[in-house]
Amino acid sequence: MSSVATNQIWNVPNVLSMIRLALALLVGLLIEWRYLAVGVVVFIVAASTDFVDGWWARRYGQITKLGRVLDPFVDKIIVTAALVALVSLPGSGWAAWMVTVIVGRELLVTTIRAMVEGQGGDFSAKWLGKWKMLLQCSAIVSSMLSLHLSSIYAWLAPVNIILIWLALLLTILSGIDYVVKAVRLSQLL
Repeated sequence: MSSVATNQIWNVPNVLSMIRLALALLVGLLIEWRYLAVGVVVFIVAASTDFVDGWWARRYGQITKLGRVLDPFVDKIIVTAALVALVSLPGSGWAAWMVTVIVGRELLVTTIRAMVEGQGGDFSAKWLGKWKMLLQCSAIVSSMLSLHLSSIYAWLAPVNIILIWLALLLTILSGIDYVVKAVRLSQLL
């Protein structure tokens, strides 16, 4: 079976990605409006369905060119929408420079991926990138929970800061890993 098994655009994985995109935008609004408890739930649903659409596409042969672009794009929008909204909230633990580093890394990796795959190479997400996404999502959830519940659970604030810094560190390390891989691949292509 080829890596792109079908060209049907409106299949289950692509519809799930479109729903995730709408949820990502909703998360940004919920955070901005300080509906943090609802924001946490919507964010978790939006982020966790990433696994479902990928699994479905592989399991049922519904991998499409649109899906290969849409899925990582939506992942980036989910994280970016939440982070941009969180930066504006005092006490979230996020600074604008941190979000800039994360968004910059995503733009760099997306550009490199397009160049490598445009030359016929494979530049699929690696485990370090998947762990980066997991840590970023954990830090976003902890930020919302910390803002919402820190008056009750004081331990949430320091845990939040630790998760933010770990997410930032892994974001940088995975970005370096992708750049090194791209340099090696460019020498082979």
